[in-house]
Parts: sequence; structure tokens; C-alpha cells
Amino acid sequence: MNSLQPKYKLAPDAMDTSTLSFSGDWVQGKNTASFSILQSELRSSRPSHLTIDGSSLGAWDSIFMAFLLRCHDYCHTQGIALQNQNMPAGVDKLLAVATAVQPYQPTAEDSPSWWSTLNPRHLLRTVTLDIRESLSFTGEVTIALSRLVRGKANTRFSDFWNFCFQAGPNAFAIITLTSVLVGMILGYLGAVQLKQFGAEVYVANLVVIGMLREMGVLMTAVVMAGRTGAAYAAQLGTMQTNEEIDAITTMGISPIEFLVLPRMLALIIIMPLLTIYADILGILGGGIVAGGLGVSPIQYMVQGEAALSFIDVAVGLLKALVFAILIAIAGCRAGINSGRSSAAVGQAATNAVVTALIYLIVADAAINIIFQQLSI
Repeated sequence: MNSLQPKYKLAPDAMDTSTLSFSGDWVQGKNTASFSILQSELRSSRPSHLTIDGSSLGAWDSIFMAFLLRCHDYCHTQGIALQNQNMPAGVDKLLAVATAVQPYQPTAEDSPSWWSTLNPRHLLRTVTLDIRESLSFTGEVTIALSRLVRGKANTRFSDFWNFCFQAGPNAFAIITLTSVLVGMILGYLGAVQLKQFGAEVYVANLVVIGMLREMGVLMTAVVMAGRTGAAYAAQLGTMQTNEEIDAITTMGISPIEFLVLPRMLALIIIMPLLTIYADILGILGGGIVAGGLGVSPIQYMVQGEAALSFIDVAVGLLKALVFAILIAIAGCRAGINSGRSSAAVGQAATNAVVTALIYLIVADAAINIIFQQLSI
């Protein structure tokens, strides 16, 4: 027996009411009517109340439910009261589930214009939200560290050694290049001024102190923020997209302990070592410039040794520890809070780098001011 063709009929009643009757089999494979036709008919008749009658409806599946849902959404947006009658069992329940949550309607706040982003209130709200999220994430990391010290954290040290290798030996090439060039630039800038006074030999003092206290650790941190911080955000963001973090949480394992702590500890261990490596190469780069000014290697070494101070080394290593924590927090926080799409992962990596650079600049300025007040 052939199934009946799906049809509907919109019949106006008295007092601005209409009845929408369905007949036939609304199933897959049938040529159902386009909803745009029904939408045009409703726009023409403009009823204030619509009754949907399913007494003549035959077999039905998701095709009918999709058509009915579109009708429901249209009536909701147009302010048309809707009522179902004589519907098959299950239709009303499925429709109730489908319409339990109202469709998302974007507002002006969801997609603000470039001018509204300059509004002081918007800027204050954004900064306040970012600070609140950062403090919350830092608190969770602190709790996880305390559990790690007590031996109760779900942290795998095999992951820790793997991240140490990724952040350390794999970064030697880029650190070598940037450190030598920064040392040469620093030596050249100082030599231009010192040459006017015939004091080219003091280029060694400038390069040694500048690399140990400032440029070595800062350039290393900038490179690690763009390399390792972005990698952390991309890794955790991809795990968020694949719902791996949700699975870890469902198993009763803290993502902070399992995913964040190994990455943070690896960066804390590696950053001081990379800083010392960058300092040595930067001093060698400054020696290349000094050699071009007529300063012999022996003179450069003797003058540099005289300028070398344990305080300068300690300041650089302290900055390295602080910068490592800030880079890890920025990268891991951006990844953990990432959305669940490829675009969100890219945005998380960008946010990680930008946030880390802001943290580095503010922290570096604050540490320098504190040391200046303490005469260190």
C-alpha cells in the first residue's frame, strides 16, 4: 500500500484565528512542502492564534518535527499564540524538549563595535574579568602545588621530563640566535657612545651587566612566551576541543594537577638554565663587537670579569623564575579556558602570547623599581 503524500492546509477561522492541518506521511523520502510557502501564508493572513491539528497525520519522523519546530519558532518571533491538538503520542514531548531553551539571540554586547570597546566601562569590565580569572586560576595552581608538596597530587613526572625536553633542548637554536644578536646590538649601542670618550674597553661592563640583569632574561622570556606559552595554550585548547579535559574531570582527576603542574614546573626548571645560556652567548656577542673596536679578547675578558657580580646574576635568575611562572600561567589559563573550535584554539594561543608579554613587561618594571629602592 502506497503511503500518502505529505500535505498541510492553513484555514482561517473567526476572530483572527487559523488552523493548520497536517495530512499524509511526513517521513524521509517524501517531497514535503517548503516552510517558506507556509511562512508567506502566515504573513498574509496574520493570525493572532494558530491551532495545529494532527488528526489526519499519518506516519511521521524527524522531517515532520523539523517542520513543526520551524513553525513554532516563527510563531514565537511573530507573537502568534500556538496550540496543538490531536497530535500523535510523542510529538508534544519532543517539541517540549526542543523548545525548552530559547534560541540564542545575539545582542549588541556580544559583538561590540570598535567604538564601544574604547568605552571606559567596557575596558574596566574587561580588565576586571581578566584579573578575576587570573586570580582564580592562580589560586587553583597554588592549591595544586600544596597537594604536590604533600604527595597527594595526580601529577605524572614522566610528563614533567617530556615538557622539560620540549622547553629546553628544543629551544637552544632560537635562544642561541637571539642571544648572540642581542649581545652584539647591546655592545654596538654602547660602543657608539663610549667611542667618543675613548673608553671602548668599557663596552664589556655594559654588555655583562646589561645581559645579566636585563636583556638576557627578558629576551629569553619573550622567546619562551611566543614559543612555549603559545604551545601550552594550543595543546590544552585542542584537548578542550576534543573534550579530553572534560573526560579527565569526569574521572575525578584535577586538570590543574594533571595538565598544568607538569608544564609549569618544567618551565620553572628550564628558564634559569636558558637564562644562563643566553647570558654567556650575549657576552660573547658583545665581545665580537668589542673586537671590531680594537679591544683584545684578553682586555674584554678582564674588564668583563671585573664588572661581573653575584648580585647581577642573582637578579637575572630571580627574574627568570618569576617570568617562568607568569608565562606558564598565561599559556595554561588561555588553553584551559579555550572554546571548543579551531578558531577558539587559535585565539587562545594569541591571548597566551599577548597576556604573557604584558605580564613580563609589568613584572620586569616592578622588579626593577623594587631593586632600585633597595639599592640592589
